Amino acid sequence: MNESELKDFLDEKVDLYNHPNFIESDPIQIPHLYSLKKDIEIAGFLSATIAWGNRKMIITNAKKMMELMGNSPYDFVMNHQEHHLEGLENFVHRTFNGVDFQTFIQSLQHIYKNHGGLEAVFAKNQSVSDLQKSISAFKKVFFEIPHLSRTEKHISDPMNNSAAKRINMFLRWMVRQDTNGVDLGIWKTISPAQLSCPLDIHSGNVARKLGLLSRKQNDGKALAELDSNLRKFDPNDPVKYDFALFGLGVFEGF
Repeated sequence: MNESELKDFLDEKVDLYNHPNFIESDPIQIPHLYSLKKDIEIAGFLSATIAWGNRKMIITNAKKMMELMGNSPYDFVMNHQEHHLEGLENFVHRTFNGVDFQTFIQSLQHIYKNHGGLEAVFAKNQSVSDLQKSISAFKKVFFEIPHLSRTEKHISDPMNNSAAKRINMFLRWMVRQDTNGVDLGIWKTISPAQLSCPLDIHSGNVARKLGLLSRKQNDGKALAELDSNLRKFDPNDPVKYDFALFGLGVFEGF
């Protein structure tokens, strides 16, 4: 396939998978349960944080997170008492445990009380081309509160050559203006043009087969290469191709 044919092929797959039917099998369904902005972004952030491994298990455990917060994530973050945090102790998703969950709640409270909320923190350090420096700065803010060092591994840092898949996915959910109703697009201070593809094993393998990625590791350098190629196809909305790459890999076994 030449570049024009590849773009047409990917656009066709975007149309196929960027569809409301996608929601029911994806963790994005969790923030879709809410209508208030702060509930949506907290539900999305926590769901994206545990989005690795079996997708059904991710969705099950993300729903469990919401239930442990009384299905009112923002109210729980802002108004929880010490004994409410004790109720999170037994939560576990792979290596993300109850202590991590408690720290995340305390940090989110710190961010909403002292930094203007999640959107404000991510928007503050954005560069013209992408959000990798913004993600790195977010991690610093997130861990301003007392915490165990073990919890830091649950937030990636692109400045350490991480592809930061889960945070890039969360940012896609929040920022991308999606007329098809999949991505939520509730953040207006960041442009979809700055978003990066959530690079994982599925999207990475498909990208390599299509000649969009030559680097073997799914790291920050690979993400920069993939972003560069996807922006050639659509500089204003490059991460829409995440639907194509992910769909080809997960649903079609491409």
